[in-house]
Amino acid sequence: MNSTVAVRRCREYDPEAVYAHIEDIYNVCGGPELRNKKVLLKPNVLSDNLPERCVTTHPVVLEAMIAFAQARGATVFAGDSPAVHSRGFRPVKAGIVEVCEKRGVPWIDFMKKPTPVKLGNGSIRIASFAREVDLIISLPKFKTHELMYLTGAIKNTLGLVPGFIKARQHALYQNRESFSSFLLDLNESITPDFFIMDGIQGMEGPGPGQGTPVGTEVLIGSSNPLAVDIIASKIAGYDPLDIPTNRVALKRGVWLKSPESLIYNGPEFDSLVKKNFRRIRITSDRNISLQFVLNRIKLPKKFERRPVFIHENCTGCRECIKICPRNAIAMDENRKNYVVLTDSKCIRCFCCSEVCNYNAVKIKVKVFGV
Repeated sequence: MNSTVAVRRCREYDPEAVYAHIEDIYNVCGGPELRNKKVLLKPNVLSDNLPERCVTTHPVVLEAMIAFAQARGATVFAGDSPAVHSRGFRPVKAGIVEVCEKRGVPWIDFMKKPTPVKLGNGSIRIASFAREVDLIISLPKFKTHELMYLTGAIKNTLGLVPGFIKARQHALYQNRESFSSFLLDLNESITPDFFIMDGIQGMEGPGPGQGTPVGTEVLIGSSNPLAVDIIASKIAGYDPLDIPTNRVALKRGVWLKSPESLIYNGPEFDSLVKKNFRRIRITSDRNISLQFVLNRIKLPKKFERRPVFIHENCTGCRECIKICPRNAIAMDENRKNYVVLTDSKCIRCFCCSEVCNYNAVKIKVKVFGV
């Protein structure tokens, strides 16, 4: 696989500048031929939020990619599955539906007739449309992630898995290392053909849904998802090996043998690094992998990162309840908008934090059993 990754500095969502950068990145990295191809564009749409919240891929980036692909003779489609997905979902607030309608691009409902693909020794259902196109171009968003520390190109492929099938994987793979292995298995089964990461405005702090927008001022592209994620990690100030998906991919030797083996094309790299970027604190994967066991056998515990519910912010939307893969969250019917966590069931996947749009779920260090 081509190991070239291109970075272009881009400070604003200016349509002409974004288009020019995407064209440049695609050419430098040897993107696949688009003429007469059916192409699925897969943005990051965790939930339908306004573009300025930086929860989703910005509509200007999506529109520039659509225009570029159409100019190269492709027939373009777009789609994604949000964290909480119901049939007929359309990302209206995110500005994505408007862009698709303007450019004559159908928005594909990934919930329709999902199809199984091989995954390790088993299988998983993905959007059937992903098997009906010639190419997939992934458009991840530069964001922190409470569980994976940084969400990027490898993680964005999970959106091809529709509905609550995604959340169930957290119950099957209950620590960072095993969940990363699952993501690598998925990417090896269905690898998008090119990646353009929207890092013009990124997210820092408690991402991927409740963090703070920040000017990361880059577009990153490659046909190699690991190369994209390594560069994004370094721009955010992480050691690339701290990101579990990077670590597992490098161990497998799937796309790169080492971070040094990628070919970088872009500005002087130190000038891109965000030294004051608010990162998720690195914690021991072993602690998380033992968490469920510790809860079950009730051993004394000291400091843990766990979901904490801010009841005064809760609107009673129940999205956290819907997505929880262990049914560990419920409403206290005797108190209005009061969510209760059964700690012994919680596996610390932090999905509840991902989907909350009201800052009612925080991941905090709490003291237990002391």
